[in-house]
Amino acid sequence: MRAGRQRVAVSAAPHRVRERLTLRPGVRPAEVWAWAMYDFANSGYTTVVITAIFNAYFVASVAGNAPWATFAWTAALAVSYLALVFTSPLIGAYADAQVAKKRLLAVTTVGCVLCTALLAFVAPGDLWLAIVLVALSNYFFGSGENIVAAFVPELAEGHALGRVSGWGWALGYVGGLVTLGLCLGYVSWAAAQGAAAADYVPVTMLITAAIFAAASLPTFLVLRERGRGRPEGGTAPVTAAFARVAYTLRRARHYRDLWRFLACLVFYQAGIQTVVVLAAVYAQQAMGFGTEETLVLIMIVNITAAVGALAFGHVQDWLGHRTTLAIILVGWGVTVLIAWVAQGPALFWLAANLVGVCLGSSQSAGRALIGYLSPARRHAEFFGLWGLAVKLSSVLGPLSYGTVTWATGGDHRLAILCTGLFFVAGLALLMGVDVERGHRAAGGELER
Repeated sequence: MRAGRQRVAVSAAPHRVRERLTLRPGVRPAEVWAWAMYDFANSGYTTVVITAIFNAYFVASVAGNAPWATFAWTAALAVSYLALVFTSPLIGAYADAQVAKKRLLAVTTVGCVLCTALLAFVAPGDLWLAIVLVALSNYFFGSGENIVAAFVPELAEGHALGRVSGWGWALGYVGGLVTLGLCLGYVSWAAAQGAAAADYVPVTMLITAAIFAAASLPTFLVLRERGRGRPEGGTAPVTAAFARVAYTLRRARHYRDLWRFLACLVFYQAGIQTVVVLAAVYAQQAMGFGTEETLVLIMIVNITAAVGALAFGHVQDWLGHRTTLAIILVGWGVTVLIAWVAQGPALFWLAANLVGVCLGSSQSAGRALIGYLSPARRHAEFFGLWGLAVKLSSVLGPLSYGTVTWATGGDHRLAILCTGLFFVAGLALLMGVDVERGHRAAGGELER
């Protein structure tokens, strides 16, 4: 009788059923919005601190434009990335074992917000204070990014992971734009009053921290913890986390499609991280962009990235995970070639807009596919492995770009062309991933 009534309901209101089946049973749309708001909240940190404002302030004012200033900045980030590489799977395993994703997310959020706010006290010459706070804030940010991603497969049905992940990434780019816009508005006003960078950059850190804290509140007030089972007892929590990771490693052959995709992630994310970290440098060094043009470039890329994440999330659910990612990686290759060929601003702006579309879509698609390949009771642990791969690529990609420019006497065009090889390698590895076999290995039901 129950099945019969369900069939009648499907025929009577198919559009409502399809909408309902986007989310898992018991998940309210408000929870998806609350989860996506965390992407909105934390994106301001990367946009303002890592990409647009504090990085330049660090090099020019804190380190006084010393020859080693850029190295000091990248070293601070590298330390945090390496720490994430070694701890992300363990933190994820702990979150699964203790059913503690929200509690750990709260800790990482407070840590990132607090360290970002403390950056307001960094004055010119406070090198070590800046290095410590940047490394800590970036570590907390990366840990929180992994944990919040582990909620995706708890919220969305397997066939809808792409679009739900895309909603979060798209809202995240909007959050980055809002935070950057507010900060730039204040900077413009302060500069018109005759203020120096040492006066207005600290205030932007307080603005960024405040937006992060306020915008993340819906996540903690509305989103439910849906970990299966009870916190594991009888064993010390940290010991249990190590045991879970060791168990996963022993069963590596069982998850061979997941591991192949993680290797694919390392390569194509190395290309992405290179573009993200060094796009402004390339624009200035190879294309002759000024500061204002570069900031406009960053804002445009955020807009097109939001569009890419939103649009390709639906494409991913329609075409399938592997096909969509393959299209996106081909798009990255074409984008790199256009940037390499470009001699003037028109062609480079085309490349910049393609970067945005490919950036948003590839980030969202990778997160969704990890969710599809993750066992139901080990989401946080497997998203910790996702974080490991992404952070490892954050070291590998920019370092390779820097090595090429160093070896060639500053040839940024050759360096960006070599970056395209990461996307070629990622595409080759992706072709060996059997998504449905990997989903079955994770213990899930066969879904498109």
